[in-house]
Amino acid sequence: MRTCVIFNPVARGNQARHFRRWLDGVAAECALKPTAGPGDARRLGTDAVAENFELIIAAGGDGTVNEVLNGIGDAPDGFERARLGVLPLGTVNVFAKELKIPAHIPAAWEILRRGRELTIDLPRVEFSANGKTEHRYFVQLAGAGLDARAIELVNWRLKKKAGPLAYVVAGFQALTERQPKITVRAGGQNISGELVLIGNGKLYGGQFEIFPAADYTNGLLDACVVPRVNLWTLLRCAPGFLLRNRLPEKYVQRLRAETFELTSETPAAFELDGEWAGHLPATFSIEPKKLRVIVP
Repeated sequence: MRTCVIFNPVARGNQARHFRRWLDGVAAECALKPTAGPGDARRLGTDAVAENFELIIAAGGDGTVNEVLNGIGDAPDGFERARLGVLPLGTVNVFAKELKIPAHIPAAWEILRRGRELTIDLPRVEFSANGKTEHRYFVQLAGAGLDARAIELVNWRLKKKAGPLAYVVAGFQALTERQPKITVRAGGQNISGELVLIGNGKLYGGQFEIFPAADYTNGLLDACVVPRVNLWTLLRCAPGFLLRNRLPEKYVQRLRAETFELTSETPAAFELDGEWAGHLPATFSIEPKKLRVIVP
């Protein structure tokens, strides 16, 4: 299977350094495609499909996976022509954890070499940006309201030094602001809240099971809506969240559907796979059995 690896050559940290040394040992088995800047992984993903690579591996965190995913989607018949593989690096790679791809790179590589293929559902979002209609894919999770605002506020220098702690700091900063009210419409139902999470998989942040009933292959998206988000809500939810890695059900509302429409009367951002993406309104939908991925 013709394989290429898309990676950030200037990523910092011990794991990234070990990865670059490890790459030298597998260079004969695959083509190496280093990125040159933000957004470049998407272009390289499109190029890889055009060059007839059958397995395109995103080496990095959730942001890198999302870029490569959208690059494959930009190519004509990209998802029919190529499979997506994941080598987990970066701050966090929730999709890799969901697929049970180990963080140990040589072990993850052996899984990719064996090439067991699974076809899963692929979510997408449609929204407007600069007067144009945009389409983006995501693989694991989307969020609107507090979640996306926190990502907007992340101090990227702190993220490089402290990793996930930077998101915690940004989250508390976002809590001090007035939260927009977001309306979720699906199947004739309307639910409003200040935090909306839309999941294709079960996990949020790599360990929290926000969507315990989610399934990559059921042709549906799951929505979790928190009506009010403030420090008091956080304190009430914290014990269950930290001890059981789940949100207490009495503080959330849930919907399951093929399509969700999210709107807000005041400006509200949304994120895809942990990366800021745009502002509401936006329509989230699912394309059943669209993406081929390599799994253990």
